[in-house]
Amino acid sequence: MEILLQLVVSGIALGMIYAVIAFGYQLTFATSGTLNFGQGEALMLGALVGLSLVGTVHGGPYLSYWLMIPVVVAFGALQGMFVEWIAVRPAIRIKSEFGWIMSTIALAIIFKNVAENIWGKDVLPFPSPLSSEPFTVMGANVQPMQVAVVGGALAIMLAVEIFNRKSIYGKAVVATANDRDAAGLMGINTKMVITFSYALSSATAAFAGALIAPLTLTSATMGASLGLKAFAVAIIGGLTSGMGAIVGGIILGIAETATGFYLSTGYKEVPGLVLLLLVLAVKPSGLFGKAAIKKV
Repeated sequence: MEILLQLVVSGIALGMIYAVIAFGYQLTFATSGTLNFGQGEALMLGALVGLSLVGTVHGGPYLSYWLMIPVVVAFGALQGMFVEWIAVRPAIRIKSEFGWIMSTIALAIIFKNVAENIWGKDVLPFPSPLSSEPFTVMGANVQPMQVAVVGGALAIMLAVEIFNRKSIYGKAVVATANDRDAAGLMGINTKMVITFSYALSSATAAFAGALIAPLTLTSATMGASLGLKAFAVAIIGGLTSGMGAIVGGIILGIAETATGFYLSTGYKEVPGLVLLLLVLAVKPSGLFGKAAIKKV
């Protein structure tokens, strides 16, 4: 029982990172109907930029971990704006249904190659701001950084939801998500809203990278796998549901850690694909998603 509880704790911490990235997918899909398939690379760049600021990779440390977080978030926002400007806006302008897919994938490959040239191909340790000494909860060892990951992930998603519901700019995002054409007719600059959604999406991913980095090794290749699994989480939970991202992330995180322990680490990637296929077969809109009715 203690082993199972340990796996659940580790799975929740991992699943919340998937949830934050999946939440970023939802932000861009809601406003523009597009997805940034370089979302994993935004996480990777956030982790590596953070490492340069708090580690000794490039002559640092320059900042403490907690002061590094807002810098990484700002960097992620700028990176997201760049992706929208280069890869997404031209496709929307010419009304290309699939141009943004290849464009965001191409940028993801470019970002990965740039990262390999700046930080190298080796995995790098990330200094933890908290003690590595675990504490015990009902027989399970919990690292303080795991608690910080779960708390930080929930905090950033809650902050975005409050922003969307309470601020005038957030309401413009919600209006664009509900009906982009109607929002434009009401005077809302929908192009700026879409740019903002991409900035917010990449900022949350960069934040997730800085959160998870102390628990794992950082490298230029870390984003591809995380981004793909988070996309599966977004589909499983539903691309229109923030709660779905959290539930889907936790389900996948626990399934992966349990599979790796009880079966083999070689099968860790299987649960996400199996869950994705099952959900698509039974409920294509996701566990918490709503099926869209399109009139033709």
